[in-house]
Amino acid sequence: MSNLRNTPVGSTVTVRKIEGEGATRRRIMDMGITRGAEIYVRKVAPLGDPVEITVRGYELSLRKADAEMILVD
Repeated sequence: MSNLRNTPVGSTVTVRKIEGEGATRRRIMDMGITRGAEIYVRKVAPLGDPVEITVRGYELSLRKADAEMILVD
């Protein structure tokens, strides 16, 4: 298992766990990133922040701090 931040561009991965607590975890889950969801990594900005992904049919940009909390296979 690795985190979403380290996933190469063009990969499709499955969410296994969301680390963190409270409002931050709830915000990530409210965006549709839940256990079992498939995520396609579209792009990563030159300095690594943000990461652009496709999840549940829509595009989303995540900060690298949030992407580190998402463990994927």
